[in-house]
Amino acid sequence: MDVLSDAIAAMRTGRPHSSRTVRFAPWGIRFPQDKGAGFHVVLQGTAWLLPPDDGAPVRLGPGDVVLLAHGTGHGLADRPDTPLVDALPAPDGSWPTPPDRGPVGAEETLLLCGSYQLSRARAHPLLTELPPYVHLPARVGSHPRLRAAVDLLGAELAEPQPGSDAIVPALLDTLLLYLLRTWWLTERADRSTGWSAALGDPAVARALRALHDDPARAWTVEELGALTGLSRAPFARRFTTLVGRAPLAYLTWWRMTTAGRLLRSADVPLRVVAQRSGYSSEFAFAKAFKREYGMAPGQYRKGA
Repeated sequence: MDVLSDAIAAMRTGRPHSSRTVRFAPWGIRFPQDKGAGFHVVLQGTAWLLPPDDGAPVRLGPGDVVLLAHGTGHGLADRPDTPLVDALPAPDGSWPTPPDRGPVGAEETLLLCGSYQLSRARAHPLLTELPPYVHLPARVGSHPRLRAAVDLLGAELAEPQPGSDAIVPALLDTLLLYLLRTWWLTERADRSTGWSAALGDPAVARALRALHDDPARAWTVEELGALTGLSRAPFARRFTTLVGRAPLAYLTWWRMTTAGRLLRSADVPLRVVAQRSGYSSEFAFAKAFKREYGMAPGQYRKGA
């Protein structure tokens, strides 16, 4: 698995939701704090994002995309001073559909919005380093794959056809990956540390892929360094500086994260979970798991 896909898979807990709606001025929505992540795309017209950090309002034009990866409350409106009305999601996580008609002559804004259900109990640092919101302005010729994903999702929501119930969640997952990839590619040039820099560093990125491909292997720092063409000490310094953890400390963290995901979602024996997490015995695994989570694996599975 590549690191980005693995990080999202480790945090995903449920089915994503989305809607394609028309808003008629004046309109203003206050989105509450949420455990997951959300996005907004302006397909037509304009809107204003009222950031979660009480910062200056951000004007959104046609094609602009905003990702709120931390589930923080925020506002969206036709103008910065329009009063906001609380938006309350349905029990399944979907959002209510507004009226399809407005006052005569009212300005229209066509929005594509969605939400993802993510667990923050073991949030991958690759996502935690994201800012309160990510704004990706539309520019001619920029981010063609992201734009293609937006267009496909918008078309499926506008005209559902046989297979849409399966296509829409898959497109939502694809869109999230494109959003994150686009931001990290954009930020890479301006960052010397952090995950955007780590994924752009050939040696560190190769080591991370190896750890994610085979977390159960008894890796050593020497092996990882040799894999990347670096000796032990320079590789360890480089990895630790960019990732924020030493190579084997990150491996242990990722093994325990993988174990938690298996216990939550897979009906496999504890022996198998231990083996996939790099432990030769259930006893050693249970001891390490309790040290990390504060409870035994069986207790964690029952609670999940």
